Amino acid sequence: MLRAWRGGVPGQTRGVLRIGVTGGIGMGKSTAARLLRELGVAVVDTDDVAREVVEPGTPGLAAVRSEFGQEVIRADGTLDRAALGVRVFSDAVQRARLEAILHPLIRAEWGRRLDAWATAGVPWAAVVIPLLFETGVEARFDAVVCVACREATQRERLRARGWSDEETQRRVAAQWPLADKVARSRCVIWTEGPVAIHRAQWERALAAVSSRPRAVVSGG
Repeated sequence: MLRAWRGGVPGQTRGVLRIGVTGGIGMGKSTAARLLRELGVAVVDTDDVAREVVEPGTPGLAAVRSEFGQEVIRADGTLDRAALGVRVFSDAVQRARLEAILHPLIRAEWGRRLDAWATAGVPWAAVVIPLLFETGVEARFDAVVCVACREATQRERLRARGWSDEETQRRVAAQWPLADKVARSRCVIWTEGPVAIHRAQWERALAAVSSRPRAVVSGG
């Protein structure tokens, strides 16, 4: 059982310990979100939010259509994420244009949820953000935890999703090197072993974070 946290990031609503969860593609962030929920932590995954902000009828989808054209919109009015991904992960300029549209919308939504949880007295909350350090939001959290595995394991997992090695390389190149994320994080969860081992690591990480929440968070 997690003990309640009564701290908070300076200048923010007190009463909720805010954890940022990051890591490389295919390294176990979705599993981390599930385990954290099982441990009683409120979780928002920005991959889910990224889909929500471009649903049909949203300002986000309208902005993407205006910037990238009708060819990234399917006949049913939904975003063709595969077609858009091919464009933005092969061209850094186009990727920056997309991020300029989506990142503020995503950041506003997870920030809204964190504030709502704080107001409601939720003791623990986590936000899963693949580009946490890249977008400079680490100061919004009491601590950052990085989920990591070997590069060979990462590639095996992404092949199982149907990704080519070329696609994997493009996606990995769009993020910071894993070593840099590990160096800036409060704790690291190593995801090579069974899920039970991941869970035990999270239990230890949460205990460490609650004892020294702002001790090793960099760049804040």
